[in-house]
Amino acid sequence: MALWGGRFSETGREELTRFSESISFDKRLYKHDIMGSKAHVTMLAAQKIIPQATAEAIKAKLDAIQGMIDRGEMEFKAELEDIHMHIESTLIAALGDEGAWLHSARSRNDQVALDIRLYLRDELDSIIEGIRSFQKALVDLADANKTVILPGFTHLQHAQVVLFAHHLLAYVEMLDRDAERLADCRKRVNVMPLGSGALAGSTLPIDRELVCRQLDFSRVTRNSMDAVADRDFAIETASALAIFGMHVSRLSEDIILWSSQEFNFIELADAFCTGSSLMPQKKNPDVAELSRGKTARLYGSLTALLTLCKGLPLTYNRDLQEDKIPLFDAIDTAHAILMVYPPMIATMNVHADRMRAMAADPALMATDVAEKLVELGVPFRTAHHRVGSLVKYCREHNKELDEVTLEEMQITIPEATAEFLKLFDPEESVGKREITGGTGYKAVASQLEYWKKQLQ
Repeated sequence: MALWGGRFSETGREELTRFSESISFDKRLYKHDIMGSKAHVTMLAAQKIIPQATAEAIKAKLDAIQGMIDRGEMEFKAELEDIHMHIESTLIAALGDEGAWLHSARSRNDQVALDIRLYLRDELDSIIEGIRSFQKALVDLADANKTVILPGFTHLQHAQVVLFAHHLLAYVEMLDRDAERLADCRKRVNVMPLGSGALAGSTLPIDRELVCRQLDFSRVTRNSMDAVADRDFAIETASALAIFGMHVSRLSEDIILWSSQEFNFIELADAFCTGSSLMPQKKNPDVAELSRGKTARLYGSLTALLTLCKGLPLTYNRDLQEDKIPLFDAIDTAHAILMVYPPMIATMNVHADRMRAMAADPALMATDVAEKLVELGVPFRTAHHRVGSLVKYCREHNKELDEVTLEEMQITIPEATAEFLKLFDPEESVGKREITGGTGYKAVASQLEYWKKQLQ
């Protein structure tokens, strides 16, 4: 009979067992479940709720159970429902009534809330570390190509010239916000719910603060009903990972475009690409495409968790068992991306000459001409109109901007001097943008030094 089955005359219908089990996915929580149980039983003994010898026997057997699971020796059974019941039933089978003391003053409701928080702390730390490695790969690539110029785009149209390193560092900034969000989320994960019981706490004289200190939480939850019903921390994790996925997807789109024959700005290492089953010439950027696609899974996990919790009355409802599948999938998806993306970036081959050739388009310096007029005292909107008229003149006469004579330029820009004819050099254009955060050589070198220090 199930450990909860005392008041039931019938349990164990096979189809219901299959429907309600969670061991198939929550078994990954076993180390955290055991960690929480050992802290709990230490507290029970300290409060003289159970004998010290019983606590020591339980902890020793919990260590043995963890070793057994580590070695793959535990048989997981759907009828035992979840990882908590597997561990507790194994404990009771070994220790008898002595093992049955473990569940004093707790419920599976606060137990699972504890396990997920312990699990998420570890996973968030690992993902943040992975994001830092991702940033470092981008910084290293930027540093190795810090003078490479390419056209920057708005609306996927040529806009202005920028340094390739500046473009890469934009993603370093995005990833930094991702790491900050996850670190901030971890603060709300790091709150200890055990001792809340099913919803109302316990009549036994437990010491929740002792458990909190043992497990290195920042504080205990303040409301027992909220403690067992709360999944905000899981939703927040999924939200931060969805934003991370969005950033990865944007970078993937750039990489996919850059590696196309039309752009030919980069080439990815063969290890991160695949061919076509039909067309022998193909080399497809599959890691970037799959990462772009996996972002949909991260969005789906967030939507699933929000939808799961949106109509639940207080306190715990069995619906919350379903929180783990989307949460675990979001964690696994983020790890999968972080395993392959940094080495793909590190082995990318940059076609600097191709980028520079595309950056030579004089139209990319049209704004430089307008800003030169501003320096001469022409209001920007007037300057913008005059340069736009020059662009129109060039199109009508099938000329590039740097092909007009001074006299032709003065038709639309009467203030133009011979100096204006020298404004169409990409290196000069980049070199003038030395404001903080700009794409100038010194500005980008400063950004690179900052990030190298930050990521040491």
